[in-house]
Amino acid sequence: MARGGLTLVMLNLDFCSIDDILMRRKTLRRTLAAAEGLREIRIAVLGGSTTDEIVSLFEILLLSTGFRPTFHQSDYSRYYEDAVLNPQSLIDFKPDIVYVHTSCRNITIRPRLNCTEADLPGYVEAELARYRQIWNALEANLSCQIIQNNFETPAYAMLGNMDAYSPGGLSRFVMLLNIAFAQEAATRPRVLLQDVNGISARLGLKHWFDWDRYFSYKILLTPEANFELARSLNSLVNALYGKSRKVLVLDLDNTLWGGVIGDDGVDQIQIGRETPVGEAYSAFQEYCLALRERGVLLAVCSKNDDDVARSGFEHPSAILKIEHISCFKANWEPKHENILDISKELNLGVDSFVFVDDNPAERSIVSAQLPAVAVPDVGDQVTRYATILEQGRYFEPATLSTEDLERAAIYSNNAQRAHLEKTFANYGEYLDSLDMAAEIELFKPVYLERIAQLTNKTNQFNLTTRRYTLAQMQSIANDPEFLGLYCRLCDRFGDYGLISVVLGHMQEDKLHMDLWLMSCRVLKRDVELAMLDAVTQCAIANGINTIYGYYLPTAKNGMVTDFYHSLGFQPCLPPQAGPELPGRVNGTTVWALELLNYTRKNKHIKLTEHTNGRFDRRYPPR
Repeated sequence: MARGGLTLVMLNLDFCSIDDILMRRKTLRRTLAAAEGLREIRIAVLGGSTTDEIVSLFEILLLSTGFRPTFHQSDYSRYYEDAVLNPQSLIDFKPDIVYVHTSCRNITIRPRLNCTEADLPGYVEAELARYRQIWNALEANLSCQIIQNNFETPAYAMLGNMDAYSPGGLSRFVMLLNIAFAQEAATRPRVLLQDVNGISARLGLKHWFDWDRYFSYKILLTPEANFELARSLNSLVNALYGKSRKVLVLDLDNTLWGGVIGDDGVDQIQIGRETPVGEAYSAFQEYCLALRERGVLLAVCSKNDDDVARSGFEHPSAILKIEHISCFKANWEPKHENILDISKELNLGVDSFVFVDDNPAERSIVSAQLPAVAVPDVGDQVTRYATILEQGRYFEPATLSTEDLERAAIYSNNAQRAHLEKTFANYGEYLDSLDMAAEIELFKPVYLERIAQLTNKTNQFNLTTRRYTLAQMQSIANDPEFLGLYCRLCDRFGDYGLISVVLGHMQEDKLHMDLWLMSCRVLKRDVELAMLDAVTQCAIANGINTIYGYYLPTAKNGMVTDFYHSLGFQPCLPPQAGPELPGRVNGTTVWALELLNYTRKNKHIKLTEHTNGRFDRRYPPR
């Protein structure tokens, strides 16, 4: 029997136990690596124990989610030496991500049993200082993201229950060290914490350490534990590159409430605190609402009459209300077709969707017809729904921006904008009625996380689909040869947040556009015209005569094929000093705009006073 009965469902293969995966990892790797369009990624793993197994599992998961990883591993327990004392091999490897994989066994400075309350903070600071050296060295030598785990609870409590509260208890020391790590990481945008403490607690320490393998091969953790770490790392990488899911699509009957509302009536559905089953459905609705509050959009896809389905949200014990639902589809059409309609209305790809339904037949049909939609096997026990969604790590965030927290409200405001648009015969008058105001500025440190996030999340209105980590954006923001602008937009209905980014590099009297992207939430608002005006103003202030734009086609960005043509650019051959253009034979195009006699194009968006006309002062000519 497989260890722990854990299964892997994200490979789009038959269910595999961890033992099967480890035995078949070469075959799985070969099969998954044959897929087209995998993104290259370089990952350095600095381990306090042997890391071969976790790297093998991590590689398979990355391949299954669209990455082609290349790994560099430190020798056993040389994580400090390779980062601080002898970093050249890391520098030569040029990683996109460095993962520092340590455990409580790697803690070198720990309090003695007779430690006093007064002395304990000094021990925490001393051990933290050693990791600061690692992070400082990696940040100084590499332009990459760092993932550092915190620590699991020690395997043994030498002081029994006192270990949790005595100044000399290792358990208490690890708790304080984890808090110190969290506080330090909050000040370092390039350091992400992997919550090993939480992962090990959920799996259980009895299933975490493998002492037989450790003393024989220096493999500290069980296969189950290494698999959980690999899943966590995979979700973090997907989050860093904008591949976390964004929408939770929910069935209603026996999913959000117990019973069939069309047969039983709203008064007889099971929800509320009066019965165990009703309380379980209320708890799942609370979980869904918590996801919404952190930026996940909720949608309904139910086979029901629309008015009957909506009445369930009016139940006095309902946690979710109709205003919490960003898109509502209740009819008798096939659910996969309704999900496609939801995708169109929200302007989000189905690869950002997770579908939850208690009916296995509906799950099977959606999974077969829309393989990009994540369809977890939630079963029909509402008490398990939230746990299964959590195990899937579908909605993992790498950061939590203001835009994330306000996303649901933004989509709600879009419905009001659409209603207003119908009252105008002239589209320009409609745009004027929105009272749009934009802040268009050079990159600021406070927005770099959001800017990097957008480069990895935006697929449709993205001319080159170049991806950037936060570390890369920080480096670019300090390079005088680059021009980077962002746009924040608000109107009478609310604040869209930061919704557009352009990035170019200057060579002599030419500006080459490496990146031009915009959130689809602001399509047809003329944001691109305001951004072009800002780009040309900066370019002219820096002696630029020609702007070169590049369109690199992908499976998702066909909507911007003629973008540069619509702005007045002319097709041309690639300039000799232009950027590398991968995929030219597959439809890449190059466009040029001469700036002599350029006239402003934006007519409907007001620029904030702080922004208007100040680019040349904040970005002086070279």
